[in-house]
Amino acid sequence: MLKKTLFQLHWFFGISAGLVLALMGITGALVSFQDEILYAVNPSVLQVQKQAAGVLPPAELVQKVEAATGLKVSMLSVDIDSDIAARAFFTAPPGERRGPMRFFDPYTGELLGEASGQQFFGLMLQLHRFLAMGDSGRQITGACTLILVFFCLSGLYLRWPRLWKSWRAWLTLDWKKKGRSFNWDLHSVAGTWCLVFYLFSALTGLFWSYEWYSKGLTQLLSDSPQNERVRNRGPAPSGPAPVADYSAMWSSIYSAAGPGLSFYNTRMPPVAGQPATVFYLLKDSPHDRALNQITLDPATGDIKRHDRYSDKSFGAQLLTSIYALHTGSYFGIGGRIILTLTALTMPLFFVTGWLLYLDRRRKKRQIKDARKGLVQPAGNAPAWLIGFASQSGFAEQLAWQTAGQLQAAGLPVKVQPLASVSEQDLQASDNALFVVSTFGEGDAPDSARGFERKVLGQSPSLERLNYAVLGLGDRQYQHFCGFARRLHSWLGEHGGKSLFTPVEVDSGDPYALRHWQQQLGQLTGQAPVDTWQAPSYDNWTLARRELMNPESSGAPVYMLGLTAPSTSSWLAGDLVEVLPRNCPWAIEHFLDGLGIDGRATVHLDDLSQPLEQALASRQLPENRAHLVGLHAQALVDALVPLAMREYSIASIAADGVLELIVRQQLHADGSLGIGSGWLTEHAPVGSSISLRVRRNSGFHLPAEPVPMILLGNGTGLAGLRSLLKARIADGQQRHWLLFGERNREHDFLCRNELQEWLTSGDLERLDLAFSRDQAEKVYVQDVLRQRAEELKKWLADGASIYICGSLEGMASGVDQVLNEVLGAAEVERLIEQGRYRRDVY
Repeated sequence: MLKKTLFQLHWFFGISAGLVLALMGITGALVSFQDEILYAVNPSVLQVQKQAAGVLPPAELVQKVEAATGLKVSMLSVDIDSDIAARAFFTAPPGERRGPMRFFDPYTGELLGEASGQQFFGLMLQLHRFLAMGDSGRQITGACTLILVFFCLSGLYLRWPRLWKSWRAWLTLDWKKKGRSFNWDLHSVAGTWCLVFYLFSALTGLFWSYEWYSKGLTQLLSDSPQNERVRNRGPAPSGPAPVADYSAMWSSIYSAAGPGLSFYNTRMPPVAGQPATVFYLLKDSPHDRALNQITLDPATGDIKRHDRYSDKSFGAQLLTSIYALHTGSYFGIGGRIILTLTALTMPLFFVTGWLLYLDRRRKKRQIKDARKGLVQPAGNAPAWLIGFASQSGFAEQLAWQTAGQLQAAGLPVKVQPLASVSEQDLQASDNALFVVSTFGEGDAPDSARGFERKVLGQSPSLERLNYAVLGLGDRQYQHFCGFARRLHSWLGEHGGKSLFTPVEVDSGDPYALRHWQQQLGQLTGQAPVDTWQAPSYDNWTLARRELMNPESSGAPVYMLGLTAPSTSSWLAGDLVEVLPRNCPWAIEHFLDGLGIDGRATVHLDDLSQPLEQALASRQLPENRAHLVGLHAQALVDALVPLAMREYSIASIAADGVLELIVRQQLHADGSLGIGSGWLTEHAPVGSSISLRVRRNSGFHLPAEPVPMILLGNGTGLAGLRSLLKARIADGQQRHWLLFGERNREHDFLCRNELQEWLTSGDLERLDLAFSRDQAEKVYVQDVLRQRAEELKKWLADGASIYICGSLEGMASGVDQVLNEVLGAAEVERLIEQGRYRRDVY
């Protein structure tokens, strides 16, 4: 809870105060080297010729300057034995705090010209301290400086790596990252580099922002707080002008400072009767603000108080050096350069912070847009109930499309996941449509397991309910559309009246979907405006293909990188559907003996193309007896299209490339599976892959930044990797990954990446199960059983469980362990809360 709160405050203050801090950083960097820049721009004004006789004494300098200007000197600033011009400030006109300033030659007393750039740096200082808005600007910059302290401390806490003793975890930037991942890495790593310097600047800068802070710092550090000069921001006092004997003052100054004097600054009091103040530096001063202070009577030169920097305690020296600490000059020219560079990087955090914020906003909009924006009826108004149960998101998509068709016909609709549909909802409804998928061997999707247990186990009276069922499944499984059939039977057995025969869809069959639309059109009396089309595929480019497990005893696993033909986006956890192709030698082998030339022209999908090209997208049966004697076009017409293959996406959209982790499937005869063979071997790098991204809402990230437990084996790491990358890009770190494969030596997929995340703290815990590395095989579910107590602690903290991998073996084994450790009721509760999600195959 603390981490979530700090994260929310961190980004909120970042987008609100970030621009002011960026402006303060840039202006502060400019002002810190103001003197050097002005000297470089105005060499004829600000640099003088050194003379062996030395600078003139103050009395003579004041006399010459006042005679040349006709003004009264109130402050004199002189560098002794240097080529730097001296400065004279004159008495302020009535109603103003500071009078004009002129440069002069301290060796001759000659007035010099105006230095260009002074107004610019005056504006920069005003912006830096007050935003050029006076006292209200001071309050803003002061508040933003306090926020900078919060940024430093909260940022340190939010990115605290697990291996905090590793300097690489703190300070190294991965230049291979792209998009949001790179922005987050840059924001956090650069922030770590700058953290100490920002704290330095902020904690010293507050001295000029708040009176309470400066008084508190003075009370804490000063040797005699009651004697410290208090800054006066009120109007200048009025009264007769002071009388000054500069000869007597110089005698006192020189005798007090000695021959090591290198700089002095005399400040006359605003009215008579008050002491003058002299600040001076010695040649062996540790830095340019190690000032010694003399308080004396300007008329007689009598010293009333002399504070030497060297006599002060360390705390008092720091208080005297507060400006030097703020600019870095306390540490010499190196310190100034470092503080200036870190100040110049301040806009970097504003820009990257905004990019991260806008990316979060974009993702939230995508989620909102995915709900189609349909209006649900308020309260208990009568409406068509549309319940859906989806494992991969397709049923949910169809449910919303169904709702859109009914709403277009003027019917009110209410779309709900089956998990939230109760027995009372069914009894209170007159009309209901159910769009449900079947998971595995006839099971209900994870999200509907609670519905099947709680509702289908009851015997309500549904005499008033009219219903229809759209079932999604795959005929490769024995219990095709098993859950949809059970739901239809239960509704009928308890009095429900079927509006029409259930529609069963095999692998997204477009003809079955159009039949469902037509049936809905007959119910509403209005034909559908848009006929649902078979999903369209884009031609993506296979940009790279890398073997991930060289010398493995198992089948090869490849990392594939694909680039979109145009702008494309997806969410972590989504899937891709790939239309595979037969390889050329398989087509050649199929045509051998049929007596048909592969170069013969045929028509397919309204396009003329060679037969061998058309056969690349068709299923090629082993038994060809029924095909003998057919001509080329008849042969193509007799063959059914290849079924699409689904793969979990292993990257995030911000990476700029869609990555898949695919294992080659080997048949008994040694041939490769069509889908995996096409992607991992037959398709040349640089060629086109027919592909579409499909939403998988059941495997998306939690709405809240709760801890995550991720379990997977083999290529199931793909879906988990995308979730991890998205969470890490959002700055989340409470992740526990349990991953299994054959051998650590050859099958540790994404080893470097996972270990880097573990080192940086982006992955809090990593448990591995390499089944072949010991005599007794150890799998992911075995490691989970061993970590039962840790599992309970994470779940008590609100963690969600995500599983990606093979259904047979790992996923079913993990499910069994969860039921053993937590109990069946608790597992069902996690499913109903959306805290137990699976993407298994």
